[in-house]
Amino acid sequence: MDNDPNAETAARLHAAIIHLLRRLRLEDEAAGLSPARLSALSVLVFGGPCTVGALARAEQVRAPTMTRLVSSLEAAGLVEKQRDASDGRVVRVCATAAGTRLLHEGRARRVAHLSALLAHLADADRQAVDRATSVLEALMRGKP
Repeated sequence: MDNDPNAETAARLHAAIIHLLRRLRLEDEAAGLSPARLSALSVLVFGGPCTVGALARAEQVRAPTMTRLVSSLEAAGLVEKQRDASDGRVVRVCATAAGTRLLHEGRARRVAHLSALLAHLADADRQAVDRATSVLEALMRGKP
């Protein structure tokens, strides 16, 4: 690690992201769902309907764990199960309007919190964060 010129930046970025996510997680408490339930709901809202197995893979949990999460989201009226039109054996889980609304409201709270933090920055620093965000977005798309 001592020979890697990027290691210190990577370590600082990692720490900053962890602290930022912890701070934003406080905004998610208003939703009344566990982080695992919010995460699964997010996959469905932004990724579209999928099977319990695909959802479990996306969330890196076992199928029985995801089945329990989906059951609790279904009981709360945030997701519903639908049979595939072309293959009735396949059941897909999809977000309901209430689930979609809950997730978008949470996103709005997190964005508002971030916006308030950014408002404390000098213009040059805010522009630097904007540029860094663009670079990170490109990096995550695999286009550094």
